[in-house]
Amino acid sequence: MRAVVFEKPGGIEVTRLDDPTPGPSDAILKVEACGICGTDLHLLNGDISSAHYPVVPGHEFCGEVVAVGREVGNLRNGDFVAVDPNLPDGTCRFCRMGRTNLCENYSALGVTLNGAAAEFVRVPSHVAFALPADLPRPWGTLVEPLSCAVHGFDQIEIQLADRYLIYGAGTMGLMLAQLARHAGSAGVDMVDKNPARFELAKRLAADRIAESADQFDRPGGWDVVIDATGAVPAIEDGLRRVRPGGSFLVFGVASGEARATFSPFDVYRNEIRIIGSMAVLNSFERALELVVRGVINSEAMISHQFGLDDYRKAIDTFKSGGGLKIQVVPSDASRAKGSLVGAITRPVDT
Repeated sequence: MRAVVFEKPGGIEVTRLDDPTPGPSDAILKVEACGICGTDLHLLNGDISSAHYPVVPGHEFCGEVVAVGREVGNLRNGDFVAVDPNLPDGTCRFCRMGRTNLCENYSALGVTLNGAAAEFVRVPSHVAFALPADLPRPWGTLVEPLSCAVHGFDQIEIQLADRYLIYGAGTMGLMLAQLARHAGSAGVDMVDKNPARFELAKRLAADRIAESADQFDRPGGWDVVIDATGAVPAIEDGLRRVRPGGSFLVFGVASGEARATFSPFDVYRNEIRIIGSMAVLNSFERALELVVRGVINSEAMISHQFGLDDYRKAIDTFKSGGGLKIQVVPSDASRAKGSLVGAITRPVDT
């Protein structure tokens, strides 16, 4: 099979590998599509201490089951599935506490094990979840990032009629905004430095969007402020915008060396909750349901598709901020030359 391989930090190669074969409890998928996210950049840059090289990247993916091991009972050939790439060991103290996303021996497809930037991928069958056959296939890649956003909402303990301020109108910021709207928010405001994102943000979920929160008239602050950028200036600014008794969600991924400055007295005096959100925790199947029901505008979320040979272009497009969700489509490169994705429509459940 053909696959993208990170031979070492900074090294991208498109090469041929042996086709994977299933173990007793595994399934082999023909990869339909694979999304690119910030974790792939961290992996390419050598920023993930647990990563193993060489490795095939790609942890946001979906595909068709083409082979199963002898012990697999939940899947059969021809099933269209999305995959939770996270593989906690199940035995460490955090796993025993039910906090599997904090596993001390965390493993993941596309990070420590070969992922889906390839024609085929081997997955443990228990992390593959069936999707409706009529769902547009590229949409299946959105389940994994959406499951991260769902976990973030679990962390903030949402209430009806909360008012939200979200920093960042990229893929994750827009997913969070749409979830806030679906969860009964009284208003969703967004901040982004790129005015080209404003129109789509307003169409999908934002009541207001601006380059700075100073442009909004809300002196009392917001019930929930979410940073979806990982940028220290946004985090520092957002902490000042939380109303007394409100919550601040650190959702974006900052570098390990990043440091933010804030007033501990203000946090104390105003009883502000500062919460982190790491990956996925009991949220994958709920995210799948939200994608299927059309709660997220999946068509709008996917902006570009590339073939395997154009993986470097896909990475460069992602880094430029010129699109939203960037996909690699291994099995149909003829339609994946980096152009904007054409219209894909499916009825939305109401």
